[in-house]
Formats: sequence, C-alpha cells, structure tokens
Amino acid sequence: MQSEEPQDRALLLLSDRIGHTFSDISLLRTALVHRSWLAETKETISNERLEFLGDAVLGWVIADFAYHRLGDSAEGKLSDLRQAVVNAIALAEIARSLDLGTYLFLGKGEDNPGGRDKTSILSDCFEAVIGAVYLDAGADAASLFVRKHLLGRIEEVIPNLDAFDHKTRLQEITARRSLGVPMYQTSGVGPDHDKVFTSVVLINGEAAGAGIGKNKKSAEQEAARHAFEDLMAKPEA
Repeated sequence: MQSEEPQDRALLLLSDRIGHTFSDISLLRTALVHRSWLAETKETISNERLEFLGDAVLGWVIADFAYHRLGDSAEGKLSDLRQAVVNAIALAEIARSLDLGTYLFLGKGEDNPGGRDKTSILSDCFEAVIGAVYLDAGADAASLFVRKHLLGRIEEVIPNLDAFDHKTRLQEITARRSLGVPMYQTSGVGPDHDKVFTSVVLINGEAAGAGIGKNKKSAEQEAARHAFEDLMAKPEA
C-alpha cells in the first residue's frame, strides 16, 4: 500500500474486510508494516512485535478450542490439530483471502520479487493483525476474530486427524511404490525467537515437495503433505 491514496480510507476498507472495527486504526497500519519498509523510510516500527503477540494469542485460542472441542483426546491429537491449523501455509491462505498483500508496506527489495504473495510475509502479517485486534479490543475480541477466520479450517481438519502424520503416509506410499526412503533438507532463517523453517523432501534424489513452518517438524510435515498429494495424483507405474 504505497500509493498516494488516503491511507485512512484504505485502512478502514481493510478493517471492514477483516471484520473488526478498530478503535485505534494505527494498530492495523502497524500490523501491515514489514521490516523492509523501515530501511527505505524514516519509520522505525515494523509489525514484528505485533506478530510475536499475535502468534501467542493464536496459539492460546486454538489450544483452548482444541481442548474443549476434542473432549478426552490425547495430547498428541490436540497438538496435531494445532499444527494443522497454525502453520505458515494455512495462515498465508487466510491472508490472501483477506487481500492483506495489497495493503502491505514493503520495501522495494521485497516488493519487486513478489513479496506481497510471499507465504512467510503474509502469515506473519496475519498474526500481526491478530495482535493488533488483541491490543485494540482485548482477549475476547481476538478470540472471536481467530475463530471467525479459522473455525472452518479447524472443522475440516478434525475428521482427518488420524491421517495427519504426513511423513508416515509418505514413507508408506514410497515403500509401496519402491521409491526409496524420503529424505528431508530443512533449514531455518531468522532470529532464534522467530525462525522460519523451510523443508524440501527428496524422493530418489529429486525434490518432491516443499513446506514452510515455525519449526522443523511442521515444515517437514508440510513438505511431506505436498509430496504425498502429488504422488496420489499420479497413477502407479
């Protein structure tokens, strides 16, 4: 959002789109400021602190929902549900549905290579928006906001939790098709408190799927999911 159009009007439009009326609209603006914007302007505050807060709020809301929704399910099932919903790819999909990329404040170095559709930037921005809602209206409003945008995905995931271990499913299908054991190349970038992990799964030495996550496990699960779905779409030789 780097044009000369009145920013307040654009922010009000976005506020209406995401479904929260801000008492302090500046919080929403801060949630849209990527750190690359600071390097090219006189501004000094990015959305990283809000993203940190939003990540914590999101984790709490999903944990609370999972605990009550899944009744007496074991801790592992609760963790699986949270991991299925709270990952960079899933959050970026929500950000795209809200068109957050259009409103981002990005430096040219991030904007020119397609930063407005970059999964890590969009997922962080969505978490920053959650943090902004929390600061603007409190825990109840933030909880309602999270449930509004994630409840549908949560309910879609619950019936499939037993099949959530994508790495195991991928290993089973590669063994069945004599494709060898999947190998993962995983790396993290960023500060220790806020790393983003990227994983590529190799089958017979060739890249078969990629994933992004807040930790190594979630990134590898996403990579395995993509590889598994791709293999399932291909007929066995």
